[in-house]
Amino acid sequence: MDYLPFLSWACIVFTVGMFSTGLTDLKKMRETKSTDNIQFLPFLTTCLNNIGWLYYGILKRDRTIVLVNTIGALLQILYIVMYLLYTKQKRQVTMQTLVAGSVLFCGWCYFTVFLKEGTSQLDQLGLTCSVVTVSMYLSPLADLVGIVRSGNVQCLSFPLTVATFFTSTSWVLYGLQLVDYYIVVPNTPGIVTSLIRFYLFWKFGGFSQSSPSYKPLHM
Repeated sequence: MDYLPFLSWACIVFTVGMFSTGLTDLKKMRETKSTDNIQFLPFLTTCLNNIGWLYYGILKRDRTIVLVNTIGALLQILYIVMYLLYTKQKRQVTMQTLVAGSVLFCGWCYFTVFLKEGTSQLDQLGLTCSVVTVSMYLSPLADLVGIVRSGNVQCLSFPLTVATFFTSTSWVLYGLQLVDYYIVVPNTPGIVTSLIRFYLFWKFGGFSQSSPSYKPLHM
């Protein structure tokens, strides 16, 4: 039985749902006319990650990857524009955006000018995107260590943890169907970190905690 169409839709629904969690911060920015207690870098790094995977999807001619990351990139750009509009640190945020744009331009030049189209180009791009996604998934581990020590899970969101688990799982299964380990490997840490969070919620009884601010969400 071919599960690929079902897994494709699962990836689309769960991932777009995760990307849409930033709408909560967007609403908050519009209502308060400020960006207090809202981080900017998660929007920026997620946008770069989406654009990288979008290019990978185009080269691989995978409509699921293209659709998901097109929507993700557009949402992140919306969040970035709104943040620039309401932040008091416009100079710092603008500089960070310009640096990210420069990195994106250099990456585009490398993969389109210096590398010829074909397997090598796809493999190097897949490897680069995988490394970035893995690092983004593993970056909150230091916070989890602090939570274990303090026993306080208020900074974690249970609904977002559930969404991350199902999103990562759907992508891992989708990658296995395609035998594409550039999809499987970077999403596996998402399952692992979600299971760690589930354990922390169970141990410290935090299932009723409110959702924190937006965190980076991936492919």
